[in-house]
Order: sequence, then C-alpha cells, then structure tokens
Amino acid sequence: MDADTQPLVDLAPLVGLLALAAVIALLPLSWWWVRQRGADTRARLAALTALTMFLTFDLIVFGSFTRLTDSGLGCPDWPGCYGQISPFAARAEIRAAEAAMPTGPVTWSKAWIEMIHRYLAMTVGVLIVVMTVVAWARRRTLPFSPWWPTATLVWVIVQGLFGKYTVTLKLYPAIVTLHLLGGLLLLALLALQHEAFRNRALALPAALRRGTLVVLALLVAQIALGGWVSTNYAVLACTGFPQCNGQWWPAMDTAGFAVVRPLGQTADGSMLNFEALVAIHMAHRIGALVATAAIAWLAWRLWRSDGAVLRRFGAGLALLAALQVASGLSNVVLGWPLAAALAHAAGAAALVLLLVMLIARGGLMRLQPGTGAAAAAAPVVRGGAA
Repeated sequence: MDADTQPLVDLAPLVGLLALAAVIALLPLSWWWVRQRGADTRARLAALTALTMFLTFDLIVFGSFTRLTDSGLGCPDWPGCYGQISPFAARAEIRAAEAAMPTGPVTWSKAWIEMIHRYLAMTVGVLIVVMTVVAWARRRTLPFSPWWPTATLVWVIVQGLFGKYTVTLKLYPAIVTLHLLGGLLLLALLALQHEAFRNRALALPAALRRGTLVVLALLVAQIALGGWVSTNYAVLACTGFPQCNGQWWPAMDTAGFAVVRPLGQTADGSMLNFEALVAIHMAHRIGALVATAAIAWLAWRLWRSDGAVLRRFGAGLALLAALQVASGLSNVVLGWPLAAALAHAAGAAALVLLLVMLIARGGLMRLQPGTGAAAAAAPVVRGGAA
C-alpha cells in the first residue's frame, strides 16, 4: 500500500503504541524512582516534574529536527506508520514509497525520525499521566492545586491532536506553528509547577514585573513569526545581511500571512509567490530587532538589580539572546545549516523557560496554594542563593 492509498488516520496500532510508550517511560521512571528513594512526596514530585520538563525540552528540539529534515510526513498516517507501531513492521511499504519517489516525503530514515518523535511525545505523555495520578493521590501535600497537572495532561492530549493534524492536513502551516507554540506552553506549565515545588521567591520591583511579562509576550510573538518562517520554508527567501537580496526594503506580498491556507498556497488556492516568502522572512527580521532589544533591556535591568540571583537571570538572558542572534544570522549567511537551525529552536525554548522561571519566582504567576502543611509561603530572596 503506497502513501496515496494509506488511510491518514488508523487507530489500529494505538494500543500497541501506548504499550510501547509505557515500556519506554519505564526507563526514566525507574531512574527517577531509584534517585528519589527515601525522599518525601513533594521532593519526588519535584524531581519527576523536572525530568518531564527536561524531556519536553528535548521533544521540542527533536520536533524541530523532524521538521528541518522534512520528516513530518515520514510516516504518512497517524498514529502509527503504515498501520504499524514501528518502521520495522512497515519496511515493505516504506521501501515501495521510497522507490516510487526517491526524493519524496517517505524514506527509511525519515520514517524513523518521525516515529522517534512520536515515541518521545507519548513517553512525555505517560510521565504527565503519572504526575497527575500522584498529584491527586497526594494532593494534601502539594504546594498547588492538583488541577494544574491535570490541565497539563489535558494540554498534552491537545498537543497530540496537533501532531495528528500536522500529518492529516499535510503540514498545514497554521497547525504546525500552533504545534510549536503548544510545545512551549507545555514547557511553561511544567516550569511553573517545578518552581512551585522548589518554593523560591524573588523580590522583583514593579517595573521589572511588568517588563518581564511584556518581554515574554514579545518573545512568544517572535517565536510565532519564526515558526511561520520555518513552516513556510521562507528562511532562505532573503540572502545576505543586513540587506535582503541586496535591498534594504525588497518587494513583498502580504499573501503569505493568510492563516487559513495549505502549504505553498494562498488563501484562494493559487501558488504562493516569492515576494510572499520575502515578506514572511522580513517580518521575522523586524520582530527579531524588537524582541532582542526588549530582552537586552530586561537583562540589563536585572544585572543592575540587587541580589546575585537576579544578576544571574540577567546574565543568562543576555547570553541566550546573543546565541539566538548568532544562530539566526548563521541560518541566513550559511544557507540554513541544520546545527544552526536546531540551536535557534533550542535557544528560543530556553529563553521561554528562563522567563517563565523568573515570572514564577517573582510571584507574577503563582499557582493556587494547596491545603496541606507543605503549602507554606515561599521565602523572599533578594540576594541569596537560588
């Protein structure tokens, strides 16, 4: 059966995939259990949240790798691969598709990249299920409501649906971009819960409180623009820097910003022209100037604040922003190398993570307290250790 006749959604392998994900999840869960022997419930959940957050960060970066290697349709159906739980079982179908279209979306390596991404996503889902079950069972010892891990579980299911529609709608740009933003929201939810477990508060001046939220909003908007560039394959629409194709303000077409449209097409079904890709790329460049300036301002203000912890946050933001600029420029001047593109995706996720941690510690987005004795108020840190 080739990719043209393969059903886009085949739930037959779902049970097998869930069982496989549970087996894979036993590895990190076993490591967590051994490392946390003798710890109390709160410490165990804090460690499990940190582990899940780490794997979610890896999932976001590997998702970028899947997209950058054009492996998003490496298995043209969902949730399995040609109705199987692994490319091994689907090797005949994959070889037939590869023979028919050697440069097409289905190859042996792309199928494995796509399925590894799905395995990792399902493993993260299993860990979040465990987090949620334990949170409800031990809710009286939590520093926040168990509805927070429940909301995280609901969101990871939504992310799975985004993954499904990424395949069934053939890399629809709006869905792929929402999938990226959804991954960052999942990372943020886990970071908030982890910071609540660690119970570390910082005294942020009012101006920095407001500024941090504004910077995070600008960063998310810029990441959305970056996702739109990547999903529309507009990275190389502009060559050279600081000019674009030898011009300061090249010809552009706003058709590329229509949200409801298939990949490579306009809203009316015609082919997307080159000027539309240039417009998408230029919007990201302009957004980068605004976002970088905002992050630099926040880093400078944090560096000048009282307290070593705030200064470390400022230094971390400055370093990540510099690396983002370097990797972004490398994508343009070096022709979109894979390493630079992955570094750019990882840097964006790291910036979101750092800002959410700062917001959580500054009390800008504190989770609902629990009812147990462990829900004591966090001590405010001005210049002490993190």
